[in-house]
Amino acid sequence: MSPSAKRLNWVDQARGWSIFLVVYGHNFPVLEPYIYSFHVPLFFFISGMFHKEEFTLNSIKNRVKTLLIPYFFWATLLYLFWFVVGRKFGKSSLLDLSIWDNFIGIFYAQGGQEFMDWGIPLWFLPCLFLVYVIYGLIQKYVKKNLLIYALTFFSLCGLIWSKTEIHLPWSLDVALVGLIFYQLGHLLKAYFSSLNIRKSLIVFLVLMGLHLFAFYFNPSKIDMYRSIYGNPLLFIISGAAGSIAYVLFFKILPYFKVLSYFGQHSIVILATHLRALTLIKFGLYLILGTSVFAFTEWEKLGLTFLQLTLIIPIIWGVHKYLPIVDGKHK
Repeated sequence: MSPSAKRLNWVDQARGWSIFLVVYGHNFPVLEPYIYSFHVPLFFFISGMFHKEEFTLNSIKNRVKTLLIPYFFWATLLYLFWFVVGRKFGKSSLLDLSIWDNFIGIFYAQGGQEFMDWGIPLWFLPCLFLVYVIYGLIQKYVKKNLLIYALTFFSLCGLIWSKTEIHLPWSLDVALVGLIFYQLGHLLKAYFSSLNIRKSLIVFLVLMGLHLFAFYFNPSKIDMYRSIYGNPLLFIISGAAGSIAYVLFFKILPYFKVLSYFGQHSIVILATHLRALTLIKFGLYLILGTSVFAFTEWEKLGLTFLQLTLIIPIIWGVHKYLPIVDGKHK
């Protein structure tokens, strides 16, 4: 196996781990605060590792195909499902949500249940598109010796804006903060590839300790979607150190094909995992006759594996017939 293939495998595994944590975290486990401390920064970090130096109109069009077309496809599909079925059942039926606000949410791609009850997790795709465009523009038009200052300035703007509690379209304010992790991924890609297993293990242990330390002392639960960072410095240290540590962790470990598979199809999982949970709960309702569930921690973990299992046929169908909605195109 070529070095480039190996690199792709372990990075895909890290991405697969990230999407696993997204699904698991949305089942509200006891580990939720820890998961939220790094799983979104990790996605930004990995995306930065795949950033191409060339920033042109064609490269932007390519990101439209891999991020925005999947977003609008899944957002429209999920909204229609919500409009016909979802808003009439479960917690949604108790909230008296506006169909127009949720329709606007497709295009604004921000806001809580009042705007994106049909599928909040999809917020990440337009946000990542903005990160790519902003980073590309800065890289192209700012002198190299000023690049770090420009990126720091924009990231600080994002952190300062978070204090306003005004959510910008496509999570623009979050995208500015995400530049920190995206840039790190881009800068460290070559360094990662050069590390042997022994050095990777040493760096992993040091950074994992730093990551856990910063997480423990940050006084607030992190939620990047809602621009909640607690102590900004501790958030950045925890998110950056955790991202690097987990990517190296999968370079150290043997190759796990299932994680790599999930990493390659993270968009489909991001879009459908909550509806998979809906299907599971509906099945339990038919069996148990109740729609109120109090799952144990082990049951929440089991739900995660079951959700992913139910999504596999969807991944297969999308891959065969409509790969563009999974960010794939020829």
